[in-house]
Amino acid sequence: MAPISTAPATVRALKVPGARLHYEVRGEGPLVVLVGAPMDARAFEPLADLLAVDHTVLTTDPRGINRSPVDDPDQDSTPQLRADDLSRLLSHLDAGPAVLLGSSGGAVTALALVQSYPEQVHTVVAHEPPVEELLEDREQSHARTEDVIATYLSGDVTGAWTKFFAQANITLPDDACEAMFGGERDRQQVADERRWFEHELRETVRWQPDLAALRSAGTRIVIGIGDDSAGQSCDRASKALAAALGIEPTMFPGDHTGFAEDPDRFAIRLRTVLRAK
Repeated sequence: MAPISTAPATVRALKVPGARLHYEVRGEGPLVVLVGAPMDARAFEPLADLLAVDHTVLTTDPRGINRSPVDDPDQDSTPQLRADDLSRLLSHLDAGPAVLLGSSGGAVTALALVQSYPEQVHTVVAHEPPVEELLEDREQSHARTEDVIATYLSGDVTGAWTKFFAQANITLPDDACEAMFGGERDRQQVADERRWFEHELRETVRWQPDLAALRSAGTRIVIGIGDDSAGQSCDRASKALAAALGIEPTMFPGDHTGFAEDPDRFAIRLRTVLRAK
């Protein structure tokens, strides 16, 4: 097992246009930023502690999620807004250029940051970004996403999650969605979930990467895919993005959430990737 930092995280908040961002800083050394969407800073804590042995690690709750409230709850959370937030965080900390690991919607945020603020990121590891605009069947995929959102907003929570996992081609045991989403649940978890379905999911999967801007940014771009994600929608989208950028995907342990399910193996692989210039 890799050594783990025992230093406590410094917890702060930064006011940005339309929101107040919760963020945490651990360790000392070169800066690594870990970002998700809708996942908050808690999802990255085990990985952050592993990396903080020899890095400064920044994690944050994206706007509108958990401890990062927004002024207008009806405002959509777009990748560009979230990228602007990260840029302001990096400027506030007077840190960078940084390594940025983004996972899922956070990978889309990371790519949007590279497009707009390439000078702040020297390496981005985009782990399974759901860039559906690059898929040949994107219209069908978008239609399924709209159906998932409509199902959730109608009040059928387990039905929406069942459709979501089916669309993502993620196989779960029978009755798993009912067990995870059908009973009494934490109020904040429900609020974050609703915001994701209502104001974030559509904006994230419909984001159109500027391939020319990404190619010319000067930032090293790594497209990460989980070893166990073969055939899933994010596997397909990530491979499409890597092909469009003319690079080979880089494999990581686990599946879509390998960084949280097996942070030790994920950290080892990430360190290897970062050493390979």
